[in-house]
Formats: sequence, structure tokens, C-alpha cells
Amino acid sequence: MNELLTAECYPVTVTPGQSRLFLDFCAKALRTFLPLDEIPAGRPPLPAHWPELVRMLETQNPSPAAAHALAALHQGAGTILTGQQVGLFGGPLFTPYKAATAIARARAGARAGHPHVAIFWLASEDHDFAEINQVAFPAQRELTKFAYENRPAAALPAGRIVFDDSIAVLVERAAELLGPSPATDALIAAYKPGRTFAQAFAGFYAAIFAAQGLLIFDAEGREAHRLGSTVLRAALQRADEFHAALTERGQALEAAGYHVQVAVAPQSSLLFLIDAASGARTALKRIAPSAQEPNGLWQAEHQTYTTADLLGILDAEPERISPAALLRPVFQDFLFATSAQAAGPAEIAYLAQSGVLFERILGRQTPPIARFSATLIEPWAGDLLRRHELTLEQVFAEDNAGSLAQRLAARSMPPETRIRLAAAGNALDAELTALVEWMQSQDKGLGQSAETAAGKMRYQMNRLRTLAANFQLQREGTLTRHANSLFDALYPGGVLQERVHGAAYYFARYGLDLAETLCMQAANLCPGHTAIWV
Repeated sequence: MNELLTAECYPVTVTPGQSRLFLDFCAKALRTFLPLDEIPAGRPPLPAHWPELVRMLETQNPSPAAAHALAALHQGAGTILTGQQVGLFGGPLFTPYKAATAIARARAGARAGHPHVAIFWLASEDHDFAEINQVAFPAQRELTKFAYENRPAAALPAGRIVFDDSIAVLVERAAELLGPSPATDALIAAYKPGRTFAQAFAGFYAAIFAAQGLLIFDAEGREAHRLGSTVLRAALQRADEFHAALTERGQALEAAGYHVQVAVAPQSSLLFLIDAASGARTALKRIAPSAQEPNGLWQAEHQTYTTADLLGILDAEPERISPAALLRPVFQDFLFATSAQAAGPAEIAYLAQSGVLFERILGRQTPPIARFSATLIEPWAGDLLRRHELTLEQVFAEDNAGSLAQRLAARSMPPETRIRLAAAGNALDAELTALVEWMQSQDKGLGQSAETAAGKMRYQMNRLRTLAANFQLQREGTLTRHANSLFDALYPGGVLQERVHGAAYYFARYGLDLAETLCMQAANLCPGHTAIWV
């Protein structure tokens, strides 16, 4: 492998666990369900609320670093939007990958003469505490986990959860592990007692991407919901129409061999209700029209509402009506008249479903962009890959660290052992193939029995390979340690690194310039997965 290599592009098929829907989207073969065009030359028309929206962005992005992007928006620049849940210590690596994708595409639009600005939407209304309260840093060749354990009594939107004094202990531990750096300083400044998850997350990424002019937006409050009330009102007034359209879209996806990301049950709706007293976010369920209630009803926990009741809440307290996953991208695009959305595999599956909502509410669907995907290979891990002549693709092909250790052992056997095993295996396979084919030509039943017997012989040959590899592992104890370290670093628990490792670790270790590196790599438009040698 070239020691000067800094990045390597793999096809998307190399990354494990991708759905057929996402693979077809990347192959430009999903046009029935999603627009696959690049960013349009012009932006959609500016909405009437644009001046108010830009003023909100100014309030939420007071740093001088945001001035250039805000000025561009005042002049009518388009927007490339992405977003993520507001997780502990900046969440996993794919979070900055989303930001980098939006920034890279906004820059591309500007170079083509169509100014665009990257917007990072804080998904602060989500309420799944277990998804956002923990993070893992890969320090000292093992994963160190951090978790904020003080779960709120009610299912509050994550953005409203206020850190208590215990966050200071977590920050102190994290800072000790990360070591002094500008990124560590940003984390210490952001995650403090008395601040919310949304405030901390926004503060951290505003510092990380300050040089790139990323704008961060939190729509959790009253003003944003008031501006987007047209979408929320449509979801209330046209609930049954939208439910039928989503049911039909789900059936069409499944008939085409794809999965449905969000199950649309008989009582499903596109909205949550925020309880006025507790602040809890509760799913609104739709009760179908009946003779007694020809307009249908709504239910949140044990409370029943009419559509008129909810419309009254929307008018008086719009922040209490919250869009669910399938409606949120429509809500976002109504606010920002977005030119494109940078999205991960699951989000693209959401968009394949919600296209029917885009068309009915906005009259268009914003084209999605697959977010940048990468594995960061630290110098020590790169040294091990080169030493054992491994590629990232080969690591992804293994089920666990044990099977990777077996691969390393097979590679490190004495040449004579490898030659003899290979020769025996090849000879056995060739002889068995010829014998089984001959027996099949004599009699079908005989051929089937021969195939079964041959399979058992091949199994025993594989056992010989395993015995030799295990013997080698016992002789060289470092192989198991190397395999465990590489698996934790590159494919932890059989999951892509970007979904497990905390982003803050890499910015602390390799500096804030890493943000620009990610933007540059995202601009390369690798149509799959990038290995970055940091």
C-alpha cells in the first residue's frame, strides 16, 4: 500500500449492512421514489417568512464567523440542509460528516455561480434519551464510554434537557482523556451545568466548523413553529388523506422489494403533542371518523382532542405541535426552501416514504444527497494494516475480532505451511469437483449424495486451516491483540466506525483543521466509503 496515500475511495457495496433501497439510490436507480438530480441551478423561490427566518439565524449564530453566510442569506442565497439529534459531546462521527457534506455542496453551488449556505438543523425535539445520552472515545486502542445518566422524569424533547452538576464530572473525565486542544476547550465551554443538550451541541459544532461558516438552527421554539405552521396545519386538517397516501407509498416500496423505514399503523399520525404541564412529547394518535365523530378525533396518552382543539393549540402555542420523522423534512424545507438535503441511509429511506407529503404540501420534493461516509485510520492503525497487508475492505469482511485474528494468523504462518495448505486445498477441491460432476452424470440421486459427502470433506479441509491458524495464534500472542485493536478502531462491534466513535476525540487529537479535511474529502464525491489516513 502506498505510504503517501491520504484517502482511498471504496464502492458503497463494500460497507456492510446497507439496505437495497440505499444501494439503489447510490446507483441512481430509485427515481420512482426519489428525485436523483443534482442540486438545481437556481434555488426554490424565497418564502414570505424569509426575513424573519434569517433574523432567527442571526440570533442563534452570533459569532463573527457566521457573518459571511448570514450576509449571503440576506441576499437570497440558497440553502443546503442537514441535521442530527443533539447528542452528548457532539455525538458520533457521522455528525460532522453530514456538516462537511452540506458545506462541500454549498461551496460547489457558489463556484457554479449559485450562492448557497450550509445549514445544520438541530433535531432537538426528538425525545429518545437512550440514543443521545452516551458517546465512546477510542483512546489508547480501546473504547472508553461516557454516559449522562440523569434521565428526565418525562419524555422531554432532548433539546430541553438541562444538564445538572454531574455533567462537570463527565467533562473532566473526557478532557483528561482527550488532552489539551482547541476542541477540548470547545467541549468544556459547551457542556456545562445549566445548559441544555441543544445549547451544548450547538456551541460545540459552532466552534468546530467556525472556519467553514456553518450555520446552526434550532427550530424547537415558538417562532420557528409559527413560521412552519402551514405544514403542521396541513398535517392536522388532511391527516386521513396523508395517512392513505403514506400507506399506498409503503405498499409500493414493498412491492418494489424495498423496506419501509417507518411503519404506518392504523392510528399513526405525523405529529406529536408537547404536554403543557410536564413538557413531555407524546405521539398523537388518529381515531378514524365515525357516525358519532364524523371528523375523527385525536388522542395523546389518555387525553382526547378534536381537530379544532389542536388547531387552537397550534394558533396559540405552536411550539406544542411537533412534526414526526416523516413530516420533519417537509417542515424543514418549507422553512428554508432548501435546494438539497444531505442525508444518511436511514434518512434517505424516510425521504423515499415522505415524497408523497412533499408533493401534497410543497408541490415539489427536495433532492437528497447521500452524506459523506468515511473511516478515519489513525497512524498506529495504518501501521498495523500495512504490517499485516490488510485493506479496510478486508476488515469489513470479517464478522468479529476473532475471525480477523484468524486471517492475521493465516497470513503469518511459515511460507511452507501456507504452501502445503493451499496445495492440499486446491487439489482436494479440483478432484472433488470432477468426481461429483461425473457421479451426477451417472445418476441424479448418486450425484446429490456425492455433493453432500464432498461438502463434509471440504469442511474438514477448512478445519485443518483453522487448526493451523489457531496454532499460529498461540505462538504469536500479539496477533490477537492486533486484531482486537484494529476491530475496535475501524469496525467496532461489527459496526461502521462513524456510527460508534465520538467525533470530539478526532478533533481533539488531530486539530480543528480536520473539519476542513472532511469538507475537502466530501467535495471529492466518492460514491461510497472513504478511508482517510489521518
